[in-house]
Amino acid sequence: MRNTEQSLVPLKMLLFSFHGANTIVISFLPLLLQYRGLTGSEIGWVLAVGPTVSIFSQPFWGYMSDKYQTVKRILMICLIGLLISSVFFFQMTILPLLLMMAGIYYFFTAPIGALADSLAQRRADALAISFGSIRTWGSIGFAVSSLVVGQVLDIIGIQYLLVPYLIMGLLALMVCFRLADVNVDVDPIQFSDLKKLFRNRPYIIFLVLILFMTITHRTNDSYIGLFIEQLGGNESIIGVAWFIGVASEAIVFAFAHLWFRKFHPLFFIIVAGILFTIRWFLYAFINEPFIIVGLQVFHGLTFGVFYLSAFQYITRLIPKSLQSTGHLVFMSVFFGLSGIVGSLGGGTIIDLFGANTLYLYMGIMALVGTILLLCYHLLPFWKN
Repeated sequence: MRNTEQSLVPLKMLLFSFHGANTIVISFLPLLLQYRGLTGSEIGWVLAVGPTVSIFSQPFWGYMSDKYQTVKRILMICLIGLLISSVFFFQMTILPLLLMMAGIYYFFTAPIGALADSLAQRRADALAISFGSIRTWGSIGFAVSSLVVGQVLDIIGIQYLLVPYLIMGLLALMVCFRLADVNVDVDPIQFSDLKKLFRNRPYIIFLVLILFMTITHRTNDSYIGLFIEQLGGNESIIGVAWFIGVASEAIVFAFAHLWFRKFHPLFFIIVAGILFTIRWFLYAFINEPFIIVGLQVFHGLTFGVFYLSAFQYITRLIPKSLQSTGHLVFMSVFFGLSGIVGSLGGGTIIDLFGANTLYLYMGIMALVGTILLLCYHLLPFWKN
């Protein structure tokens, strides 16, 4: 058991450091762009580049991982690309150049979380332990970084966002050298094998239905910082809000082995959808930043439960030889396609109607998605 724990330390540290870096982008990049003089709509365009690029980059790197039967080497390539491109991306002030560098940056960044999660799922299956017990370290990294970086930026200024980001990115690259790579007892896939994935009807229908939920999640990721600032909050309060949200997510992941196996994953997905709906409707009618901070505890019960359950469910649907590809296509939908709609639509709605109206629309969308997922679960012909 001790050797098992030791073998997982580099993977847990990778998740901790990468998600620690990722929180800096998710939580504070919109504020940096606002500091650079961009409008809400322009910020939406920049934020939409990431999910747009991820639709192509995630399946590409997933396919390369399955083809060459390695996650470790692909992760190292992407982390090196992340570090180099971020130096230029974070310094840009001219919108066309900013969009171009964002594309390069996200090409390398987008697949890292999904590849690490795919590796964690494989290691969990091989060692007969809970995926959540490994994945929780990503949430811990996210929570710690959001709290610490929020306090630091409140002192040194948002313009120095690159400094803490590079520190966390370098840590991720260093621990990557000690990762235990995948060991798959199947022949390497060919490009023609991908048709098996896209002919998998339950898998494709499920990806379409979760869009209603994931769009609202990604919209909140992009704009909750601006929402809190509109209500009178600062970088420190935004950091605390993210800390509370992701700390609750870490708890959900850590104790997944106690609650997850009791019911079908779709049961938990639907419960999370109901909570998403309630959460967004509450946000729509609140005008105090500290209340939003308190309600962030629901992040774990919404995103944490939804993501873990959806990831486990699609793992059941895809063949073992296509695990990385299937996982990264899922991530392209969850964080990519949803992020495009959320970033572009959210920025426009905030400019025209304000953040409270945005959350009202998100509540309606989450409600529709929950109803459709309930139909998917209860009506077998959707999955035949």
